[in-house]
Amino acid sequence: MAALSAWFWNERFWLPHNVTWADLADPAPGVEYPKARHLLSVLPLAVGIFAVRILFERFIASPCAFLLHIHAASVHWRATPNTVLEKVFTSITKCPDSRHLDGLSKQLDWDVRKVQRWFRHRRNQDKPSILTKFCESMWRLIFYLFMFTYGICFLWQCPWMWDTHHCWYNYPYQVLTPGLYHYYVTELGFYWSLMFSQFTDIKRKDFPIMFIHHLATVSLISFSYANNMLRVGSLVMCVHDASDFLLEAAKLANYAKYQRLCDFLFVLFAVVFFITRLVIYPLWILNTTLFESWEIIGPYPSWWLFNSLLLVLQVLHVIWSYLIAGIAYKALVRGKVSKDDRSDVESSSEEEVDTNGTNDRGVKRAFSPKVENGTNDHAVTTITWPQQIRSSSSW
Repeated sequence: MAALSAWFWNERFWLPHNVTWADLADPAPGVEYPKARHLLSVLPLAVGIFAVRILFERFIASPCAFLLHIHAASVHWRATPNTVLEKVFTSITKCPDSRHLDGLSKQLDWDVRKVQRWFRHRRNQDKPSILTKFCESMWRLIFYLFMFTYGICFLWQCPWMWDTHHCWYNYPYQVLTPGLYHYYVTELGFYWSLMFSQFTDIKRKDFPIMFIHHLATVSLISFSYANNMLRVGSLVMCVHDASDFLLEAAKLANYAKYQRLCDFLFVLFAVVFFITRLVIYPLWILNTTLFESWEIIGPYPSWWLFNSLLLVLQVLHVIWSYLIAGIAYKALVRGKVSKDDRSDVESSSEEEVDTNGTNDRGVKRAFSPKVENGTNDHAVTTITWPQQIRSSSSW
């Protein structure tokens, strides 16, 4: 273990030339530098944030939802208990293909359409209600807004906010202030809490991708803390927090059926996203990490890794911006942000595909209004957030 620790914390990787861990171990009295062991305090904080979230959703978000006439809708049709189908549903697939449908139809002596209907009803039983989604989005809105406000107020007083050269002056001997520590640890604790809560949150199709997203975010924040790149890291966090609360606000408006407000907030989110991720991030953040830092401290191994990750993030920004632009265009042209197909309740009149892969009611449905659970599409419509956009604050 000692050999592994020595290899992992190799000074020649983590620190600039002629700097050792011993140089950072004993600063002057009253001076503190970031240390990796500080990150241990994040785990109990993450548990605390998760507990606060539970209380917030129960005692604040839920009453707000009820005031907006958002209630936990019951599933109209429940799947008939069936041991064989339940085993297939939990162990093999929730959306059986034609081969599975044929096999189950013969095994149970059921019509294929009846088997399809059973799986559709069973999937609907696991789908979250609009109330659950509303509470989750309201919690994220409050937290993102709080962190963005705190970040702006804190950075407004910091010299590196106005002159990014200060991110590298006297590096890595930069003092860890209480405000910077609290900003970093709270952000990191929140993403750790998302790691925990993802197993109890709304289960969406992008679960593996979002888990990797949260893991990457935790790793990047932890890396920059251990490497004392907190100054530029705080700028990165603030830039990413600038648009996230608008996304959650648009979701809340959508769940409350304020469609025009939803569309306006989403377009506003898109504008802020484009400005912060395609203009401010490359011209402000990448400029200082790539060029100003090169001039002041010079490159070293972890510097190359850090900048490589930031450049990869910029590529993701471009991809996300393209996806967001498509949704914003539909909101402006069609007057409505489209439906979320990742976690909504499936329609009882949903298209059912026969064993040949064709829909025997396709022509009829093409000329009929869309209905979901006996209501029009305005009753349960939700925003289509591409899986890469749903939590866009990763860095």
